[in-house]
Amino acid sequence: MPTPPPADVIEPHAPPADEVQTRTEFDSRLAGGTLAGLTVQGLRLDLDPVPDLRAVDVAGALFVGCRFADREVGADLVRRGANVVPPFSGLPYPTQPSHLYTADDLAAGFAEGGFTQMYDTRVYAHFRAHGGALPDVREALGQRLHDHGVDNALADATRAWLAAHGPQSVVGVMGGHAVPRGSVAYRMAAVLGWELARADRLVVTGGGPGVMEAANLGAFLAAWPADELSAAIDLLAVAPDFTDHDRYTAAALAVRKRYADGPSLPSPRPAAPDTAWARSGGLAIPTWLYGHEPANLFAGRIAKYFSNAIREDTILRLARGGIVFAPGRAGTVQEVFQAATKTFYGTDGASGAYVFLDRAFWTAELPVESLLRPLFAASPFGDLSHTIHLTDDVREAVALLVR
Repeated sequence: MPTPPPADVIEPHAPPADEVQTRTEFDSRLAGGTLAGLTVQGLRLDLDPVPDLRAVDVAGALFVGCRFADREVGADLVRRGANVVPPFSGLPYPTQPSHLYTADDLAAGFAEGGFTQMYDTRVYAHFRAHGGALPDVREALGQRLHDHGVDNALADATRAWLAAHGPQSVVGVMGGHAVPRGSVAYRMAAVLGWELARADRLVVTGGGPGVMEAANLGAFLAAWPADELSAAIDLLAVAPDFTDHDRYTAAALAVRKRYADGPSLPSPRPAAPDTAWARSGGLAIPTWLYGHEPANLFAGRIAKYFSNAIREDTILRLARGGIVFAPGRAGTVQEVFQAATKTFYGTDGASGAYVFLDRAFWTAELPVESLLRPLFAASPFGDLSHTIHLTDDVREAVALLVR
C-alpha cells in the first residue's frame, strides 16, 4: 500500500537562494562581482543596458533560456566554467518562461489577425506541426524546459498567497468544457466562482471553456455586484459555442475591456503582496494538448503547459481546500478519481470537501458518488466519506468549502 511522501516533498518550498529570475536581481548579483553557482533563468541579457560579463566569476553558473548580445558571450561563459542552455531557435514560445501567462499574453495578435494569429493559437499550431503529444527530441526538450519554467513561475506566483492564506484556501472547480455561455450550468459556475473569490478563496480551474471559464469569470468580477456578473454573462452569451473561435474570443475580450477598471475586492485580512491577480480571476492551468479549445481569458494568471499529465496533477495538488465537480463527462470523471487517489493515500496532505453540484447528475446519470463513498470509507487514514457532499445549491456548495 502506498504511503504519503515525506512532508518536505509536498509542502511549498522557499525559493532557492541560487536562482535568479528577474533582471533586477541579476543586476544586484552582478554588482557583487560574482555569479558563481547561480542559475539564471530566461533573462534578456541582450537588452540595454547589456551587462559586461567578461570579468565576472561564473564558475558553476547555469544560464537557461537566456538571450545574449551575440553567440560569443555564451561561448565565453562556457570557456570560463559556466553551463549555457540557450533558447531554442524557431520556437514560438519561450524555453524558460520567467512568469505565468496573462490573458493579454495569450490573446496577443488577435486584434491584428483574429484567432489564427493570436499567440495561443500559433503555439498550438506549432505543437501540432511538431508531433503533438509525441514530439521529436528537439521539440520535446523545448517543451520540457518551457513546462519547467511554468512550474517555477507557478511556485513563485502562489507562494505569497499560500503563506498568507494557507493551502486550504485554494479551491478547484471542475466540470464540462462544452457547457455553453448563458446556460443555467454556466451561470451557476460563474456564481460559484464569484462567491468563492468574495470569501477569499483562490479559484483554480483547468483553464478551458464551459464550467472552467465560468468559474474564472465569476472570480474576475468578484468585486462587482451580482447584477453586473449577470450582465457580463449576457454579453458573452452572444457567442455561446467555443468552436466559433473568433466570435467566442472577441466576446471575452470585450467583456474584459468593459470591466478592466473595476473596483477592488476588499479583503478580510491584510492583502499579501503580488496577489491581487488571485482575487481578480484566480488561476487557470490549461494545456496545449487541448489547444483546439479557445483560451480562457478571465483568469488572473494562467499556467499553460504542454504536458497534460503535469497540468492535471498540478491542479489537484494545489486544490487542498476542496474541489467542486459540476456536471461533466469523461474528463471530469477522470479528475474525480485522480483526485480521489490523492485523497485516499494522503499523497498531498489533507484534502478539503468534495462537492458534487447537481445531485441527480452524480447519483443517477453518472453515479460516481456510489463508488466514491465506500472507497473513501476504506482509506488507510480512516473513514473519509464525510468529505463527500451532493447539492443543487451553489451557496450551499460555497458554505461547505469556506466553513
